[in-house]
Amino acid sequence: MGAKAARKRFWRWRSNPLRRRDDIVEAWIVLAVWAVVAVGGTAAGLVTARAADEVFARQRVERHPVRAVLLTDVSERAATIRSSSDKVLARIRWTAPDGSARTDETLVETGLRAGTHVLVWQDGHGRLVTEPPTTTEAAVEAAVMGTGAALALAGAVHAAGAVARRRLDRRRVDAWGREWDLVGPQWGHRTG
Repeated sequence: MGAKAARKRFWRWRSNPLRRRDDIVEAWIVLAVWAVVAVGGTAAGLVTARAADEVFARQRVERHPVRAVLLTDVSERAATIRSSSDKVLARIRWTAPDGSARTDETLVETGLRAGTHVLVWQDGHGRLVTEPPTTTEAAVEAAVMGTGAALALAGAVHAAGAVARRRLDRRRVDAWGREWDLVGPQWGHRTG
């Protein structure tokens, strides 16, 4: 049963008097699509995952935690008004790497009083940034991005192959129509 199914699946590659040029072209399109999906998808996924991992590693090196002082009280009520999370925007002050004092707003826990120390993250220029992902978080996120890139490439290649095959099908149907226009009248309405 397996050999029969394989013969049926690969009929376009076998020599056959009914095989058309378009059948051979379609076979090559299918082969190319699968090759690009397998090789290109793997390469795109690996390259994307590696690039994302390098970005996250650079973020872990360039971003540093710093203690900041909360400048205003943060009431519990502010959270219910502004958002559904337990953090709200509040004004803070911290010292930049060059020694200058900076002030800005960042998300902090509700219920804190002015003067409370909070931990924030800054880049080398003293700008507030988000906390870099841990190595585990970075690995998971890089894997997800790599998978997404591989699937995006596979989807695009599959769609291009489907468009090419649909055009071949349209060409075949048009050719059959032209052939029928030539042969059909010869059959006529001869009945015995």
